[in-house]
Amino acid sequence: MLYAIVGDDAPGSLAKRLAARPAHLERLKALQAAGRLILAGPCPAIDSPDPGPAGFAGSLIVAEFESLEAAQAWAAADPYASEGVFARVTVRPFRKVFPA
Repeated sequence: MLYAIVGDDAPGSLAKRLAARPAHLERLKALQAAGRLILAGPCPAIDSPDPGPAGFAGSLIVAEFESLEAAQAWAAADPYASEGVFARVTVRPFRKVFPA
């Protein structure tokens, strides 16, 4: 089943995000290589594709996992969670409708 993982960035966490990004991307690449990643990306804190020092408000990942518990465990082990980039992480089942 698919799950939406939404991480909300902690205030002032841009430096932590940049430091943890390589490890975070490696985990996403592993999901992609396994054919389980639907989409992933950050949410800029301002209305710009490159928010510069304004940083990011959070991230969204949609991926396939065996269960809600597996998705939650994956999210909890992500460097953005363990290194304090995310102040809060929400994991919910997700049903893709479009594109078909």
